[in-house]
Amino acid sequence: MKSGELRVPTAIAVTSADMALPAQDERTMPAVVLSGIDQRPLEQALTELHTLTEQYGYVVVVCSAATPEPVVRRLHTLRSLLESDRIALFRPELPPLGVAVLARQLRQLASCDLSPGVLASAGRLLTHYIHAGAVLGSVAKLDRVPVGLKAHAKSWMPGSQFAVLAHPEPQLVKVGPGVTLKGPDFNTWMLVAKGQQTQGDWVAGLAGQWSVHGLREAPLPAESAAWWGTARITEFCSYLADLSVLYQLVTSVRQAGCHWCGLAVIGDRCVFCSANPPAREPAAPRALEQRTPA
Repeated sequence: MKSGELRVPTAIAVTSADMALPAQDERTMPAVVLSGIDQRPLEQALTELHTLTEQYGYVVVVCSAATPEPVVRRLHTLRSLLESDRIALFRPELPPLGVAVLARQLRQLASCDLSPGVLASAGRLLTHYIHAGAVLGSVAKLDRVPVGLKAHAKSWMPGSQFAVLAHPEPQLVKVGPGVTLKGPDFNTWMLVAKGQQTQGDWVAGLAGQWSVHGLREAPLPAESAAWWGTARITEFCSYLADLSVLYQLVTSVRQAGCHWCGLAVIGDRCVFCSANPPAREPAAPRALEQRTPA
């Protein structure tokens, strides 16, 4: 891994302080917290974001699907007013704790020699290596993971608890002796955030079955209750923590230039300008003529 300075500084921002997890190592860049950005005067928020882009060059704002809509609308408004393709809004299909973990992974990679487009698009790649779920006291209002009628009926029974894996493949089981969830087939760490219900013992057992390197705790993000449909929750997330592994994963993927803004990216979409790859050209007429009988 190269240890030189960044080609272009890139800031990783989150929308609340509880989404800024403590640094994983001494190289992890601090998160930029845009807390209350929808409650402050528009001009003040505009000045703050403009200052960030001038200071860092590029800004990647990572937020969850449960981030309040006024916050998301304000971010889109600010980006439009600044007319800037140097601000990326990234909302991965992960629960809030998983989003916080992903944001920290990007903060780790921000210390490396990755260009802004590659760093921003690395979020979509690293999402595939995150296993995120929760133990819930009720699935009655859970609408982000398929829930059968039988599970809905059981959720009304006192004492019922369910273990749910939301990503990468949805799973739902009723908590009981010997019950588990299918986990990763590679070594990870696990982060746990406890809400009103504390199913630490079951989650610790799951961590043992998944053979994680270790178990760490964090405060439950405020957005978790809205995402999971209940405050009776213990959220967990397994993830890759080693910077060298993250760097190798990202740099092993072929890079391409975005056809719209020109940034180097990995994958098929630029996170900054949101441009999809050009549509493939139809087959040449000559090829059709070759298949046409004389």
